[in-house]
Amino acid sequence: MMKRNYEIDMCNGPLVGKMLTFAIPLVLSGVLQLLFNAADIIVVGRYSGSDALAAVGSTGALINLLVNVFMGLSIGTNVLAAKYYGARDAESMSHTVHTSILLSIVSGTVLIFLGIMLAKPLLLIMGTPENVIDQAALYMKIYFAGMPVIMLYNFGSAVLRAVGDTKRPLYFLVIAGIVNVCLNLLFVIKFNMGVAGVAIATVIAQVISAGLVVLCLIKSDSIYQLHLKKLRFDKRILIQIVKVGLPAGIQGAVFSISNVLIQSSVNSFGSIAMAGNTAASNIEGFIYTAMNAIYQTSLNFTSQNLGAKQYKRITQILWKCIAIVTVIGILLGGVAILFSRQLLGIYSSDPQVIHYGILRMQIIATTYFTCGIMDVSCGSMRGLGYSMMPTIVSLTGACAFRVIWIMTVFQWFRSLEVLYFSYPVSWILTLAAHLTCYFFASRKFPKEDLSEVSQPQDV
Repeated sequence: MMKRNYEIDMCNGPLVGKMLTFAIPLVLSGVLQLLFNAADIIVVGRYSGSDALAAVGSTGALINLLVNVFMGLSIGTNVLAAKYYGARDAESMSHTVHTSILLSIVSGTVLIFLGIMLAKPLLLIMGTPENVIDQAALYMKIYFAGMPVIMLYNFGSAVLRAVGDTKRPLYFLVIAGIVNVCLNLLFVIKFNMGVAGVAIATVIAQVISAGLVVLCLIKSDSIYQLHLKKLRFDKRILIQIVKVGLPAGIQGAVFSISNVLIQSSVNSFGSIAMAGNTAASNIEGFIYTAMNAIYQTSLNFTSQNLGAKQYKRITQILWKCIAIVTVIGILLGGVAILFSRQLLGIYSSDPQVIHYGILRMQIIATTYFTCGIMDVSCGSMRGLGYSMMPTIVSLTGACAFRVIWIMTVFQWFRSLEVLYFSYPVSWILTLAAHLTCYFFASRKFPKEDLSEVSQPQDV
């Protein structure tokens, strides 16, 4: 019986078909991961009330703030593994896999302590209302207790993405997602566990998905096979992972700081506005997930072709990814606006919550495609091995700008509409800067493929 090959050759043949084959399972995987959180929000919103809904929703930006630095390291794993796979460098690929898996376990363990210690103090700093804060802190503490398996899944999936395998992580998430929804209903409705119940259900589901990814790597017969006895840090590989991943992680963390500031500003309008913001941002998350799959496509296809020294394909990859993500962003954003009232009604039946949700979606969902283009251009730069340049651009064009906006424009014209407009303006500015940087970076490409040239250096 022929063994099924889940890998994708990104360095030869037509691009668009392979891009879609790679991206569609990623979109579905991302949707399933969002359903973990959506199931939490829907169940607590329906069966535990608006306070519980606000509690779970208000933790998102804060969780990302603590997690994103470490999640960024998985991007380093992704870039490095794809490059070595494209170059068919078996030894470096093996060292990358074992270093990355060990790094994920260490990172997750560190996050347990950070999350549990800092949950309530940070929620207080954010100005979380008294009727919400205790439940929000409880949710965060339980969530962070499962952080090692969350990290393990993300780093393991990064290795599989690097070789073009986006299907098996999808299958694993289907299993984990079904478990998560069933446990949500059991813990909240049957046992009346509220916020604690949905947090525990999420962690159990993550244990299942992480276990399946690790088993997949162990049973592989390719150059990315995992041997538990070989788990150790390779200094050369670790430095390269950190070199690419740490700036990406810092970018994610600082982005989260700006989002925490925005969440704090939303909090000042009360728990009903918080609930509407939570529901709308959760719906928008499905759009972002679809666009983020094209970011991952850009990053992986660029990295593999860099490793294989197929330089002519790299710019083709960028423009094709931009075209695809634009179509996705406009189409899904339009659907979200058209059915906004019905979609928000899934999360809450409170008319005021729905009103605040629509207010946000009318601004964010209609312009979200520009965020997708911004991410794709950033992904191409990271795929080329540049780490600091896209980080500096993103931090300046998006994060710093949003902070300035909140401290100036929002203070002058204090309304939720003005607050939300900080997003599209920052996306457009950052997109323009990323494309300018890519133009200068692409001029360093050799004129011919397969030539023995040094790869672009980090800036």
